[in-house]
Amino acid sequence: MLPSLPLKIDLFAIIILLGIVQGFFLAFFFLTTKQGNKVAHLYLGLFLFSMAFAITEVLMGYTNYTFQTLYLVDMAEPTNFVLAPLSFLYIQTYITERFTKAQLLHFIPFLAYLIYMSVLFYPLSDIHHYNSYLYAFHPDMATVPCDYAEREWYYFFKHHVNDLMFIHMVIYTIASFYVVIKAFKKEGLPFNSSQSTKLSWARNQVISLASIVIIFLVIKSTFIHDLGDHILAGHITLIIYAISFSVISRSKFFHDEQAKAAKKYEKSSLTIDIQDNVLDKLTEVMNNEKPFLNDSFSLPGLAKMLAVSPHHLSQILNEKLGQSFFDYTATYRIKEAQQLLASPEHSHIKIEEIAEMVGYNSKSAFNTSFKKIVGQTPSQFRVQK
Repeated sequence: MLPSLPLKIDLFAIIILLGIVQGFFLAFFFLTTKQGNKVAHLYLGLFLFSMAFAITEVLMGYTNYTFQTLYLVDMAEPTNFVLAPLSFLYIQTYITERFTKAQLLHFIPFLAYLIYMSVLFYPLSDIHHYNSYLYAFHPDMATVPCDYAEREWYYFFKHHVNDLMFIHMVIYTIASFYVVIKAFKKEGLPFNSSQSTKLSWARNQVISLASIVIIFLVIKSTFIHDLGDHILAGHITLIIYAISFSVISRSKFFHDEQAKAAKKYEKSSLTIDIQDNVLDKLTEVMNNEKPFLNDSFSLPGLAKMLAVSPHHLSQILNEKLGQSFFDYTATYRIKEAQQLLASPEHSHIKIEEIAEMVGYNSKSAFNTSFKKIVGQTPSQFRVQK
């Protein structure tokens, strides 16, 4: 019988437990929802699931429950290499609405570490797992003698996992900031702008990821081994609840969109006559020049063509048409795509090529917008025509 300690339940344990429950619940919500950007929701759901799974192991170690389940020691350690990629991919697909098979390459480090653990560590005896747990959470307790020396090379990557994880997360945090900053610049907005709800949400997710990296560095620099992981788990719990609050606050159930738009632009200098004139010119430009067919089509670019500011153009779209720039652009692009798909002259052209012809860089983004507006996929629409 291996020595053990009694269960420890305190405020941190309760906070982490609440985070686990909420994390799994929110993950289930995003993984099962059929609305919106399904690929982005998939990545966010997996990200939340991975965070909840990771802090579950922390809770077990912190409360000493791991003494009763030694076979689960380090069960969530491979998720160290999936959290940052999932966060990055969520932000990327949320902004661009684009999915490529190349994105799957981001999971190679996770799979490599999972294989390493499954082959060299998980099959080891309970004594090895017991000693590993003591090393992480109870370094003051005496370990049990075993053939550790003969297997010391097994632990090479485990002993450097914190360093590898930190470097891994820093790289993805920088990449995430790059994607979001680029998106803000494309819309002609400063990084701290709250004008775009979509970009503000993406920015907040990047900041959350960066906060995890910072807290991780502070914890690992302050505490030995995993003794401070409960603090990091508490921080992750706060992030999970912050995401939950944001999801609820963004729900249409709690908002009067017309009142919100009116309040947003109540100090605007645009008169009704100016709005009508700009809208007429906008319609003429979109129908005759079709700038939306260019994949680099942007709000600042369109505003420049109309000789108005991006902010005023955004206001006109919101107040007069009840649409964001993204939705307005999609409406024209999908209308153009419908004409091409229904034309016998273009029946030989692949759907991917038609997507590119109307300004989309990826088939997945095109399919998502098409189904949202038309109610069926491009393939279904073409067959019916």
